[in-house]
Amino acid sequence: MTTERSIEELYRDDPERADALVFGRRTGVSRRGFLGGTGLVAMTAAVGGAIPFAAQMPGGLIPAAMAQTGPAPFEFPGKVAGLTLLGDRPLVAETPEHLLDDETTPIEKFFIRNNGIPPEPPADPDAWTLTVEGFVNEPLTLTLGELKARFAPVTYRTVLECGGNGRSFFNPPARGNQWTNGGAGCAEWTGVRLADVLKAAGVRPEAIYTAHYGADTHLSGDPARLPLSRGVRLEKAMEEHSLIVWGMNGQALPDIHGGPLRLVIPGWPASASHKWVDRIVLRDVEHDGPGMTGTSYRVAIRPMIPGAEPEAGNFRILESMPLRSIISAPANGTTLPGGTRRLALRGAAWNGDTGVAAVHVSVDFGATWQAATLAEPRNRYDWRRWTAEVDLPSDGYFEVWSRATDTDGVMQPHIAGNWNPQGYGANPMHRVAVLVG
Repeated sequence: MTTERSIEELYRDDPERADALVFGRRTGVSRRGFLGGTGLVAMTAAVGGAIPFAAQMPGGLIPAAMAQTGPAPFEFPGKVAGLTLLGDRPLVAETPEHLLDDETTPIEKFFIRNNGIPPEPPADPDAWTLTVEGFVNEPLTLTLGELKARFAPVTYRTVLECGGNGRSFFNPPARGNQWTNGGAGCAEWTGVRLADVLKAAGVRPEAIYTAHYGADTHLSGDPARLPLSRGVRLEKAMEEHSLIVWGMNGQALPDIHGGPLRLVIPGWPASASHKWVDRIVLRDVEHDGPGMTGTSYRVAIRPMIPGAEPEAGNFRILESMPLRSIISAPANGTTLPGGTRRLALRGAAWNGDTGVAAVHVSVDFGATWQAATLAEPRNRYDWRRWTAEVDLPSDGYFEVWSRATDTDGVMQPHIAGNWNPQGYGANPMHRVAVLVG
């Protein structure tokens, strides 16, 4: 019996043999030599055109035109066609990069990530209650209506990003939903500062951590089991941009995105931004709810051998999210008329608690780079939209690469590093294929 394998699996296991199988390259022949002979003919046929910068093409690189499989069909009320379904129990869907081309991500394009079974929407959203307890002077139970009346509302445009975003780029594969770059979006969130509510309850000196609870239920249906309960260090909870929100892009927070009430803890994994939040507990120890222990939302302290078994004590909680940039236009697989010599690019870049300082783009497999023009962020934790124009020397197959640099001088890597069993933190440069002529 013959076992079929994807091109990603072939290249992951043995890049040299993959070249031989896919393009007819002889084993023992370098990629440079291969692309100077008959193998180049096979590769240009596969990608649909001549490769002007073939000499700069790294060994073992899967052409971007061949590296992505088609999305699973997905339809959901209030969402545009084109989101990619990653799982249906719980519901998980990501937004392809070309749909993240708006300055503010529309609700209909925003990714979906559930951990359990969502609650039934309340008949009266303003009657929804939130309890704040634990190491506080005066426990509070407030309705959404009381939150709106008692505390000053604020609106920030901030990125919300799944902790597993980029997971599919790890080699060998890590456990979990195989996100590419689309487990993120940048919306305008309206609510009140979490710090204001915690201060109203009176934070006791012993408090060092929050614990978040929501009204969603475990997939098993067992009411005694929690689908997820994460928390953050008190310092993060008290930041001015950490919010309890009821609005998204000027509308009532949709049910699928945690309405009527959720947390938004920007810059950190979106799992800490609990949906359908109804209870926040201040603790005097690091929270240990579901999603806080073992390898769940945790990354290796000391580098692991990819695929190795986790070593107890070698993991820390994933907090600030890694640097990422995407090309939102053109889309991967775009075909342009013959004779096109100038290509306009658009995209976005973001990271966790630091800022984005620069984005560079390349059309020659990273041999040379050109700086993009960055728009100013509206506020901290907003993404930075970028634009650029690049010259194309001829017709043929090109790959556009984007690479961001943060304010500490850290750049995106060429490939995903720091492998971990649950696949957090993969943030390689983004690549899209463009065919001219």
